[in-house]
This record gives sequence, structure tokens and C-alpha cells, in this order.
Amino acid sequence: MNKNELVVVTIEDIGVNGEGIGKIDGYTLFVKDAVIGDRIEAKITKAKKNYGYARLMRILEPSVGRVEARCPVARPCGGCQIQELSYKKQLEFKEKKVRGNLERIGGFSAEDLSRIMEPICGMEEPFYYRNKAQFPFGTDKEGKIITGFYAGRTHQIIPNTECALGVKQNQKILEIILDFMNAHHIQAYNEETGEGLLRYALIRYGFSTGEIMVCLVINGDKIPFSEKLVENLREIEGMTSITVNVNRERTNVILGREIRLLWGQEYITDYIGNVKYQISPLSFYQVNPVQTEKLYGLALEYADLKGEETVWDLYCGIGTISLFLAQKAKQVYGVEIVPEAIEDAKRNAALNGFENAEFFVGKAEEVLPQYYENYAKTHDGEHAHADVIVVDPPRKGCEESLLQTMVDMGPERIVYVSCDSATLARDLKFLCGKGYEIRKVRPVDMFPHTVHVEIDEMSWDKESTVETVVLMSKVNPGK
Repeated sequence: MNKNELVVVTIEDIGVNGEGIGKIDGYTLFVKDAVIGDRIEAKITKAKKNYGYARLMRILEPSVGRVEARCPVARPCGGCQIQELSYKKQLEFKEKKVRGNLERIGGFSAEDLSRIMEPICGMEEPFYYRNKAQFPFGTDKEGKIITGFYAGRTHQIIPNTECALGVKQNQKILEIILDFMNAHHIQAYNEETGEGLLRYALIRYGFSTGEIMVCLVINGDKIPFSEKLVENLREIEGMTSITVNVNRERTNVILGREIRLLWGQEYITDYIGNVKYQISPLSFYQVNPVQTEKLYGLALEYADLKGEETVWDLYCGIGTISLFLAQKAKQVYGVEIVPEAIEDAKRNAALNGFENAEFFVGKAEEVLPQYYENYAKTHDGEHAHADVIVVDPPRKGCEESLLQTMVDMGPERIVYVSCDSATLARDLKFLCGKGYEIRKVRPVDMFPHTVHVEIDEMSWDKESTVETVVLMSKVNPGK
């Protein structure tokens, strides 16, 4: 294949950035804006030895799964990658990806997976589901102040105040901020020069409470005429918290650590199930509350708690799963490396009146083995035991030493919540070699219309397009 060559190719898969993947005589092509099932004409833009990149020129035969995007800027915007693929086909693709990794990496047979794998859990309404969004401010070529989202893999702002994935209240809030900036000559931040005041608007919405937070990230000490902006924002129903965040660093990190209250309170509240959470601008909180409740509900269902169990929740974050488990467990221990997350976990436990949840700061792969070792020393050689262990690791999965300690503690059930099906498959293979077997597997679609994993630069937030919940139990219970 050569650069600028025109080729005809059928798209068979989707890449990590949402690009269509097709093959011509074994040569792999990555084509942006093409979806699975499309037969297209493409122009090669970059040719490597075994693969290349191409631009979509014409759709010769559209996929049966191709649909019109709801958002008019879906293609250039980096927020969505597969909005032109029907939601049914998106779910099929994501479920197939999980199954494929379990077969290829985990070594589990297609027959066994068909027996234990439950259908992917999708959304009834796969739009307007994000309770958090961060909108950068800048100027276009004519000097007009704009906001929206960055184009894919760039810092070029695609103007858009009406994102189809965010809550509908975002549009009004952004229009008020833009009008204020124009009326009072407030400059947008310029990444190249480091000048300008307003960098981002962080908006958070409580789906259960209707409470709204607006946090304005500024490159300075204060916003001139801020009282007028507050007055206008307060007119929006549900407005609860208006703050500024000071970030003078020339960096891609969105938030600084200094929060100043302009009006209201420094946090909003929301619920996942029956558990209440306080959310500040710096707090981690799941971005899709509808699917989060389904995800945690699955984890709780799989844990099958009767009220007398001791449960360990590893990589617990702010304790969202821990508190779900604490509703039915005798005692829950949570472990998380981020001190701020543990402070949030303790605060949320107190907020909900849970006295049976205890949290530890540290690496799970260090805290649990050390606990296991110390327990034997202080209990005349008796080994520490857990009835249930829940683990929700980062994308890299679990270290083998942690998996071995989990096995040594002999839980009747292990509930593995994974944001990466490849490392999940690897870890399940290890556990299955140590006396456990898989009982159930169910993927949960956390981010419709996306394929990538977002890393929130403001904190420790990880957002995976698909989470997978796995129930494992001892092959020989009681032994």
C-alpha cells in the first residue's frame, strides 16, 4: 500500500480511538468515521509495513448499523467516537470485546463463556447521562470567545454548548458564562501564551437531588464583576454551589487545589441507590449514575451477603462500593492509595450512619499482604480470613502478590469489577489456577457512544467505557 492510494475496504472492527478497522489482503487499515459493516472507498494517508491510516472518501455500502448522529459536531468533537453506530450494535461490539479477551487471554472456552456470561447491561436512554462535564474556553480565528470540547487528540476547541451526552442544563449555564465574558470583557485562557483568565467551567449535576455545581477554573486571583455572574447563575433551578478554582500552572491538569466559594455551599449531594454522597469540585464521583447503580447493584448481588460477613473492598476509591456492601455486611474494610479519596470515604460513611466500614490508606498490593502477615503474628499463627473480597483495580489489574493473598484469605466469593477486560482475563486465569471458578460474568456499558477510557486529569478519576463484573467462588466450598 502507498500513500494517496485509493482503496475499497469493508470495516470489520473498531480501534481504541473509535476508528474503523478493515483489511486488504492481510494489510490493516485504520479509517476514522467508518463504522463496523461499512463498505467504503478510502484514501491512504500514512502507510507502514503491515498497517496504515486512511481517510474516508465515500461510503459505498453503509452498514446496517449506521445511523445519523444526534449531535451535529459528533465527527470532529472528541467526546464521542461511535455515535454513528446504532446503540444495539455498540453493545454487541463491546460485549464481543469482553468475550474475545476472556477467550484469547484468559483461555476460557467459548462454550463455558456462553454458559456463564450474561447479556451486557445497556441503557434505556443512552443520551444525556453524564453528570459531570469540563468545558474549556478559548477564542476562534475571529477572536470570538467559544467553549465546547476538544477535537480528537488535539486541544482545538469544537464550539458546542449542547452536548448530547451531558445534562441539558449545561447549555443554559454555558450561555450565561459566555454572555458574561463578552459583556465584561473577560478573556479566555490562551494555552500558547499563558494569558487570559477563564480556563474551564466544571459543571456537576445530582441526578437524584437536582442540585447543580458550577466551578470556574481561573488563571488568576478572582473574576471581575463575579457578583453579576453569580446573580445570573442563581436564576437556574437547582443551582447549589458556585466556586472558583485557582490554577495558574501552564499544564494540561484541569484543576488546581485551591477552591474559593462564591455562593451557596462548596458541595452538592447525590444518591446512588440509598447511599448519599457529598461531592466537591475535587471529589471523584461516577459520571454515569444510572449505570453506576446497576454496576454496584450487580456487585452487591454477586457478593450475596447475609449480614454476618467480613468483606474487603480493594481499590475502594471514595468507598462507593464499600458503602453499598456495608448495607448488608457485618464489617467492610476498604483500601485505597489516594488519601483524599479515603477522607471522602470516611465522610460519606459518617453521612450515611455506617459504623461498620473502616478504611485504610495505601497500596492494596501492600496493605492486604501486610495485614495477612501481621494477623498471623498476633493470633498465634491463625490466618486472617475474609468471607467476600471485592476488587476494582485500575486498568493494569492486580499484582500477582495481591491475588495470592486473596486466595490465602480463602473467601467463599470473589467479586472482580474490571475496567479493562484484557487484564481481567489475565487475573481470572490466575485465580482459576488457585482453586476458584467463574460463576457469572456481566459487562456494563458505562459510556454509550464512546470506546475509549478517559483519565480525568483533575484527580484520580478513571472512566471506562465498559465495566465487567465477575463472580468467582471456591471450586470446593468449605475447604
